[in-house]
Amino acid sequence: MSKTAVVTARLATQIVEDLDRLAAHCDRSRAYLISKAVQRFIEQEAELHDFIQVGIEAADRGDVVSQSEMEAWFEGRLTNRALAIAAE
Repeated sequence: MSKTAVVTARLATQIVEDLDRLAAHCDRSRAYLISKAVQRFIEQEAELHDFIQVGIEAADRGDVVSQSEMEAWFEGRLTNRALAIAAE
């Protein structure tokens, strides 16, 4: 069995009520749902951090797109979309 630690946090009363309703609906404990929510949050934040780091490393290498290039790309997408809609 994995080791656990007790963590105390203050939550708004409404959040706790919603959590308890969900726990009852899922036949899970409040602690289980909180643990899963924290785990997902950590995974999402780590993924975001990694994504940002890739961008920082690309910028450090000079692998960037200028504002005018991006605007031209975006305008091209808008034009292509408008043409596709008109053709429907």
